[in-house]
Amino acid sequence: MRYTIFGESHGPAIGVVLQGVPPGLTVDLEAMAFDLGRRAPGKSPMATARKEADQVEFLSGLFQGKTTGAPLCAVIRNTDQHSSDYAATRDLARPGHADYTGFVASRGCGDYRGGGHFSGRLTAPLVAAGAIAKQLLAQKGVSVGAHILSLGADLEDTDLLDLPDVTPELLHQAALRSVPVLNEAMGPAMEAAILAARQECDSIGGVIQCAVLGLPAGVGGPDFGENLEGELARALFAVPAVKGVAFGAGFALAQMRGSQANDPFCMDGGTVCTRTNHNGGINGGISNGMPVVFTAAIKPTPSISQPQATVNFRTGEETTLTIKGRHDPCIVPRAVVVVEAAAALTIWNLLEGAHQ
Repeated sequence: MRYTIFGESHGPAIGVVLQGVPPGLTVDLEAMAFDLGRRAPGKSPMATARKEADQVEFLSGLFQGKTTGAPLCAVIRNTDQHSSDYAATRDLARPGHADYTGFVASRGCGDYRGGGHFSGRLTAPLVAAGAIAKQLLAQKGVSVGAHILSLGADLEDTDLLDLPDVTPELLHQAALRSVPVLNEAMGPAMEAAILAARQECDSIGGVIQCAVLGLPAGVGGPDFGENLEGELARALFAVPAVKGVAFGAGFALAQMRGSQANDPFCMDGGTVCTRTNHNGGINGGISNGMPVVFTAAIKPTPSISQPQATVNFRTGEETTLTIKGRHDPCIVPRAVVVVEAAAALTIWNLLEGAHQ
């Protein structure tokens, strides 16, 4: 199920084309709207003030509520652009953004407004596509859910690897919260840290932890193009602001001995499982039947209202830039559902490959 994201942040619309969607799926538009609402801007002081309805319009591939098997094309209209916010800085490389690299790659012809095609705005159609994948996965008993594992340097939520039983209901409860955490008591502290960063004209990042539940053993492979870890990482690194991906205990494995890092095998009601899940449900690039657990590091929003050193990439002159406009002091809460979407699309493709 290949997908192509199209559009720019301040263009007329953004969207996605999904090819290879199985025919006959009754699309749950309410579930899709719920996920889009989790990502949507303008809903709290923790996010940008840009207000977008993010209503999906299907141009093809959906007839009388069911997928037809033809390419599924979905568009989301842009309705609240402030393009003039970017005119004065069109030739200045915003630190942490793709302005300079995009300028070089497009030979100077790219849409600079709001980051153009590099904008986090383009994650909205990704979430719509992910909603389709989630609904297909649900038919096979597989679910995908995520939460904020940590925010900044010292705010931490419950680690899924520390829980004896991770359920879809547990992750759904996190999705219902404005700050999607497992330990509800951490929500106010994280919100306060985000608002404090905004007051200081700064931003803050964090780590998102995601779990794939119900995935049977045997999905994936050791080689490029089928490796479960490799394919998930490839999809996640295409999400703006993701700068690190780790599976299971991740980099903490490097500090363990083998006797600590290994997951002892056991039997549970006739099913092979492991007593721990330090390896995140994957061995040799293949699922082992345990929850697939991974983390994605989200960098602080690069748009901050502090003076920053930069260059004018047309004139080659050094200068100072102060970014104005509407920006998130933290994109982590809105990025949780985006990580879920990227994972769901990847898991569906690998799961279908395993059944062919």
